[in-house]
Amino acid sequence: MKLVYKILRYSGLPLLFRELLQRNKVTILEFHNMKPKNANYAFPWLRKHYNIIGLQDYLNAVQSGKKLPKKAVIATFDDGHKGNYELLPIIKRLQIPVTIFLCSDIVGTHRHFWFLDSKAKFPEHHKKLKELPNHLRLEKLAESYGFEQTQEFDDAQALSREQIEKMKPFVDFQSHTCFHPCLPQCDDKTSFDEISLSKQHLERDYNLHINAISYPNGDYTDREVRFLQEAGYTCGITVDHGYNDLHSDLFRLKRISVNDARSLDELVVKSSGLYAFLLQK
Repeated sequence: MKLVYKILRYSGLPLLFRELLQRNKVTILEFHNMKPKNANYAFPWLRKHYNIIGLQDYLNAVQSGKKLPKKAVIATFDDGHKGNYELLPIIKRLQIPVTIFLCSDIVGTHRHFWFLDSKAKFPEHHKKLKELPNHLRLEKLAESYGFEQTQEFDDAQALSREQIEKMKPFVDFQSHTCFHPCLPQCDDKTSFDEISLSKQHLERDYNLHINAISYPNGDYTDREVRFLQEAGYTCGITVDHGYNDLHSDLFRLKRISVNDARSLDELVVKSSGLYAFLLQK
């Protein structure tokens, strides 16, 4: 794939996508647990070729009708991995307005992300677990793998309370539900609780203003959109491929995954939307 990314990068197509498709749009990029060495080339490159804005800048512009800069990009991180803290020096140095979506009942604890443990230990079952009704997924994790979502481990996978406090002046923290379930696989009560209680916990325990949520796995239905509105959110972030503008549906905002920028070639290709576009063909 490294050669493919390099060929695509120097084909000129990413430049065309930036100048033609992204020029008057807002591109939301999805990261998860990018390493500092990758951020040290990813963020400067994005700053040079795009105008990086905050998620709240975009939401304010939608409300006010204010114009946004050309080739606007929003950098978002899902889950709240403890490794995100290592990015703080470069975020501060380059003044990158980053949004991190937190799993409210995993951050600040030694609980684990169920999908990390299942993918590492049982990769052949990982995808099937996502497809199960939520109560069966939890039963399977407990019975077959000995995993409980409230279980405390020796090591932490998520940001600590102290790390979040240190990052608060420089990072926009938002919601990613409580425990990262596949929301459409949940019953009504569980889906609503995951959405509403995450907002309540983050506002109460961390003194954050929560108005946005990233749907875990990008999975959502009209029911989740309704629950977001009832819980007092302003927007919901998907992984539906595409770009946004001032007239986009705020509860179905599109986003592009760049897979933590494992190389500059991959970042250039994926941030333009070219890679996902080709996959759809």
